[in-house]
Amino acid sequence: MSGMQKSNPGDKVKMIEEAVPCRQIPSVLVKNSGKMVANAWDWLHSRRNEVLDFYTREVYGKWLKNPDKMSCEILSEKDDALHGKARRKEIKITFYKENRQHSILMLLYIPRNAKSKVPVCLGLNFKGNHTTVAEDDCLISGRGLDGEPVEPVRGAQQERWPVEMIVERGFALATCCYHDIFPDFPVAEAWKKSVYSIFSPDKTPEELNKEYSAIGAWAWGLSRMLDALGCEESIDCRRAMVVGHSRLGKTALWAGANDCRFQVVVSNDSGHGGAALFKRCFGETIAVLNYNFPHWFVDGFNKYNDMDADLEFDQNFLLSLIAPRILCIGSATEDLWADPKGEFLAGVHASEVYRLFGVAGMPSNKHPEPDVNLTGEISYHMRSGKHNILAQDWDHYLSVAEKFTGH
Repeated sequence: MSGMQKSNPGDKVKMIEEAVPCRQIPSVLVKNSGKMVANAWDWLHSRRNEVLDFYTREVYGKWLKNPDKMSCEILSEKDDALHGKARRKEIKITFYKENRQHSILMLLYIPRNAKSKVPVCLGLNFKGNHTTVAEDDCLISGRGLDGEPVEPVRGAQQERWPVEMIVERGFALATCCYHDIFPDFPVAEAWKKSVYSIFSPDKTPEELNKEYSAIGAWAWGLSRMLDALGCEESIDCRRAMVVGHSRLGKTALWAGANDCRFQVVVSNDSGHGGAALFKRCFGETIAVLNYNFPHWFVDGFNKYNDMDADLEFDQNFLLSLIAPRILCIGSATEDLWADPKGEFLAGVHASEVYRLFGVAGMPSNKHPEPDVNLTGEISYHMRSGKHNILAQDWDHYLSVAEKFTGH
């Protein structure tokens, strides 16, 4: 059998891709009135608001108002973290609304020997701050509905957080567990233990889900983390990069759409409901998303179940809300459920808004080979491997940030 050739996984993908029907992707430049956006001013002062209002109403829900008050309490400080490369702080951020309060725990690493203010990467983690690093003295965060840690093992997800590399590149890193903001469980109790509980304590989860979502809460939390970082003298919040993987990649996009302080927005393997186009009907669908994760989106998103092919919008609309700021889209070769090509093409179609500002957006219309980085105002790469965020991905995102933010 020595003459037999091994099958190439790429050949299977190509065969599947050939079966994907070619559907026209709607242009985000067509206003609700039917008129075309004329220029960048017209986009910023007219059409952008229409698109943002649509996603607020139909997909991710309302953006919470600021709390009455917010406090930051430093719970611990370590001057020689990461083998002396960083200063570490653990900061309890508390939101107050009337007589109610809700707290989250932020883990912060700052390059120790920085001679000037440094840019900062913000991102939510899945299983607790203590799982993101090898250090064994970080406070445990990220608790489930029973009050127990969702992941008790320290450093369990450190491969996703190359903290030493990030700090060595001159960036600060701030992270918080997303469960602290809204426990990621599709049950009523999660709503009651979320940040929504202090803003609308009298509303039922069903009532809240008509106007709000878990993704909306997580994105709002990222903005409040950036608020807290404004108190750090060594951090330049004008050079903030928000990073998210998978469902938190969807979250990073929504945070970037609502908060223009994020100068670089990173969507890693965000898939459908994030960067990927729905109309390709490749991988996850709207109905699957809504069935498995009803709390991620507002209840009204259900009206689009089984309508993926016939939508009058698509996720290039969401990506366009980042323009003209820097957008990074990352995929993985084995992550077909997230539709890598659909993620790439959404960036290609969002580029029409970037061109209004005199820049190209995505630098190529051709889907690159694995592990080839496209760098532009919209950047893209497809890492070889599975659904994950690894040092290779971070290296690309940091390089993009360094190029476009003057770091």
